[in-house]
Amino acid sequence: MNTDITELLRAWEFDPEANVRQTTNVDGIQMIQVRVDQGAFQGILQVNLDGRPDGKRPHGMDFVLDYMKAKRDRWVARTGSDAEFTLSREDCRELFDESSRIYGRYVFLLQLKDYERVVRDTERNMEVFRFVRQYAEREKDRNTLEKWWPYILRINAVARAMRAAEAEHFDKALRIVTETKAAIEALNPVEAEEFHLERERSQQALNELAQELEARRPPSRLEVLERRLEEAIERDEFERAVVLRDEIRRLSDQTEPPATE
Repeated sequence: MNTDITELLRAWEFDPEANVRQTTNVDGIQMIQVRVDQGAFQGILQVNLDGRPDGKRPHGMDFVLDYMKAKRDRWVARTGSDAEFTLSREDCRELFDESSRIYGRYVFLLQLKDYERVVRDTERNMEVFRFVRQYAEREKDRNTLEKWWPYILRINAVARAMRAAEAEHFDKALRIVTETKAAIEALNPVEAEEFHLERERSQQALNELAQELEARRPPSRLEVLERRLEEAIERDEFERAVVLRDEIRRLSDQTEPPATE
């Protein structure tokens, strides 16, 4: 094939702030395209929006992970236990390659603010992490992905929190951030520079996201009343202050958790 893509590149001028777009190919398959400009090298990267990013069906299945899980299930059906089931070095290599491809896609999906698919892809990769950790024959393979837990937990949380914020569920979004920060802090340390660096970066990024969500969150009815009470007191509007204080007390009583024995 010797098709010249010069005109295509000219039609899509490179902009590092907007170099990712969603499109549909001639077969009706939804794609992500990424405009690349690295000095002498210019081009367009393209990945499938759904399924495997490269559109392949390894071992006749949608994903390598699906094939390996089916392989495990057949072993269990034959032996009655997964105790002796292992992933070979080659099995792990295939899983690592697929995980890397999915990682590349969800980075672009995050730029497109396609949070639903970011959640999907990060959850699939987390499943790969757990599967390899449980079944890899070699200790080196079992530990290969462990250093990336802070990063993948963070990206998954960002996508879930932003999805909740888009639906104006800000309390839920903030709860996701808080719970993920605690989960990252509770991770067993991994002796790898990437782990410690990503844990620090992730906590900082989640702190910044929490601040952004707090700024966007509309005040609750209780917060509005408390602000009005402060204004009434400052203006010596004592009768109004009494009414507001009573309303605040009623709302507070309704939101307090019931006493436990």
